Amino acid sequence: MAGLSLRCGDCGVLLRSVEEAQAHAEATNHANFSESTEAVLNLVCAACGKPCRSQTEVDLHTKRTGHTEFTDKTMEVAKPIDLEAAPPKPAGEAMDVDASASAEPQEMVAPEVNKEMLADLEAMGFTTARATRALHFSGNSTIEGAINWLSEHQEDPDIDEPLLVPANTITEANKPSLSPEEMKIKAQELRERARKKKEEEERRMEREREKERIRIGKELLEAKRIEEDNERKRMIELRRLEKEEEKRAREKIRQKLEEDKAERRRKLGLPPEDPAAPKPSAPPPVEEKKSALPVRPATKAERMRDFLRNLKQQNKDDDAKVKRAFQTLLTYIGNVAKNPDEEKFRKIRLTNATFQERVGNLHGGIEFLQLCGFEKLEGNEFLFLARDKVDKAVLNTAGAELNSAITNPFFGVL
Repeated sequence: MAGLSLRCGDCGVLLRSVEEAQAHAEATNHANFSESTEAVLNLVCAACGKPCRSQTEVDLHTKRTGHTEFTDKTMEVAKPIDLEAAPPKPAGEAMDVDASASAEPQEMVAPEVNKEMLADLEAMGFTTARATRALHFSGNSTIEGAINWLSEHQEDPDIDEPLLVPANTITEANKPSLSPEEMKIKAQELRERARKKKEEEERRMEREREKERIRIGKELLEAKRIEEDNERKRMIELRRLEKEEEKRAREKIRQKLEEDKAERRRKLGLPPEDPAAPKPSAPPPVEEKKSALPVRPATKAERMRDFLRNLKQQNKDDDAKVKRAFQTLLTYIGNVAKNPDEEKFRKIRLTNATFQERVGNLHGGIEFLQLCGFEKLEGNEFLFLARDKVDKAVLNTAGAELNSAITNPFFGVL
């Protein structure tokens, strides 16, 4: 039976014709060829028609394009080898060059390589310079040959430099190639090395992101602490001013009573009262029961806390419902605080089924939002917070009260 291919005895590559054997011999300096009854594999992609000569090329094509259907046309295109063509030239003869021509400057050009195999190697993660060198020095034969060359030469100092060769030069012979099993092991090692490098880079980026999240969290906590300190100082100052105003009011009332008393004595013809004269003893005044604490108007924070406490007490048998209501209110308040210019966060439809289920049907939920600045509009159809009425301090206070109500297991118990 006539041979269907030529097998290189040095590297085991199957070649379709004498011409391919000659090109392989010139590129690799291999000269040991024999006829083989095994046909060169020919798997054609059903989607784009690209022929693949090995399973490795099939895998690379599938990874790069996503095509998975291939038709085996190996026997359709297989034909007997025509041995009448000129036999492959020995490597020594191919390297003979005219001595006079070698003395002249030669034009340096980039070597011609198989574009499809170059794209496949680049898809595997190899740089263009490395892939070009591998294909050139492996004779543009197969992907396996290129990977084999890369495995042997990956430590070369000029591996990443662009390759330029004389226009009429012949590539030097390669070292003996690895076996298919060794070549697969080397390729797996290269892929594993690239995977580990990618994972290490992802871990480094994740550490950087975690540091950034921690930094932002600390800044938010510090900003919250400063805001709480400022709020406490404002409340202390407000109480001091209230006390001073109350003191001035009492003094004005006392002066008015003294003036009225002096006017009555004058009308009755009595002499003005001598401040130095002893006053008649008066019955002991009835001691009024005074509150232990000064009476002051409830702050917004206390009113917010009362609304939330009443809401929880009225639904004390359904903790999940209460927690969901608190979380929904916190979402509304948080959205407005983060995006005060977005009207969609400042407008709530009261007839919305989700809103009614979570907040609207619970006594105190709508009142809490109104305390934060929301107002009913358009026939009580919407709750709306005007942009000029957005108060970050009030919203931060509301958020703090909601967080306390959610996290404190004893909130509203007493």
